[in-house]
Amino acid sequence: MNEPKDLILRPIPSKVARDFIRRTHYSGKVTQNSQVHFGAYINGELAGALQYGPPLDRRKMAGLIIGGKPREMLELNRMAFTDALPRNSESRAIAVSLRLIKRHVPHIRFIISFADGTQCGDGTIYRAAGFHLTSIKPNSDLCRLPSGEIIHSMTLKSSPMRPRPELGGRSFYKVTGGKNDFKAYIKAAKAEVVTGYQLRYLKLLDPTAKLAVPSIPYAEIAKRGASMYLGKRPTN
Repeated sequence: MNEPKDLILRPIPSKVARDFIRRTHYSGKVTQNSQVHFGAYINGELAGALQYGPPLDRRKMAGLIIGGKPREMLELNRMAFTDALPRNSESRAIAVSLRLIKRHVPHIRFIISFADGTQCGDGTIYRAAGFHLTSIKPNSDLCRLPSGEIIHSMTLKSSPMRPRPELGGRSFYKVTGGKNDFKAYIKAAKAEVVTGYQLRYLKLLDPTAKLAVPSIPYAEIAKRGASMYLGKRPTN
């Protein structure tokens, strides 16, 4: 039986990572600005992928550490694994990828990532990898179209002039009058808000770096009703 130590992590081309993410990630979507791509292999077969890149709001995220600069961070944009990987492989893959980033890209001082406590989970793998929990907030940035597709508001705001099929070929700005009005889009697309939580995690790679925000105890997740695992909330 394979164990997490049997996992081999190595850089892979962006196309390989994106194709794998589209097939395997629950959202079926990739983050277009990802720059660093790792593949997780078991018995010579690709069974996982991790994508790192700059966050959309680098200046704001830089302020999460004291004296942080936009160029000193990466976001773990996407991560997906198949059932072929043994238990706990996700945390091992994250740990190995962070060591590689620290070794080969030494100016990167910290990593951020977001757990989708609306559709997926509250970040068990980040806690296992020693990330700081720095934010738990209600998430109202997702909606479900009549087709069942889930849309994030950032998808719309990042390409506001792009024709959208759910709007009959009109763009986001066309139906909102040029404003970042997610509610107007929801009404025009006959969508419904998907409620839940978003949790932000941060990992310091530079031992001299210090958080500029509080590190929230993990127990707060359950206290605030934000717990989720494999897309399901606890029943009690």
